[in-house]
Amino acid sequence: MYAVIETGGKQFRVEEGTRLRVAALDAEVGSEVVMDKVLLLGGEALAVGKPYVENARVAAEVLEHGRGEKILVFKKRRRHDSRRSKGHRQMYSAVRITSISS
Repeated sequence: MYAVIETGGKQFRVEEGTRLRVAALDAEVGSEVVMDKVLLLGGEALAVGKPYVENARVAAEVLEHGRGEKILVFKKRRRHDSRRSKGHRQMYSAVRITSISS
C-alpha cells in the first residue's frame, strides 16, 4: 500500500519504511507525528481524495532535525556597481513512515 501525502506545501509518495526529508515539523526527535492530509491511497483499490481522503492517516517517526545545503542568492544591477550576495539554509525534519491506514 502506498499514499500521496501533503506536508509543508509539497507532495510526497510514501510507503511503509520510507525515509524522507520534509519541511521542519514542530515535534521532538523520536516522537510520532500523524499526517492526515492524504491525497491518494493506492494498492489493491485506489482511493482519490477531493481534496483529501476521508479517515486516512499516515503515521511517521521523527528521526532528526537539521539544515539543508546552502544556496546562494546573488543579485547584480548592471552599470550601477551594485552587487548583493545572500545565503540560505532550509530547516528540515527527517521522518520514517511507520504505518498507513485508511
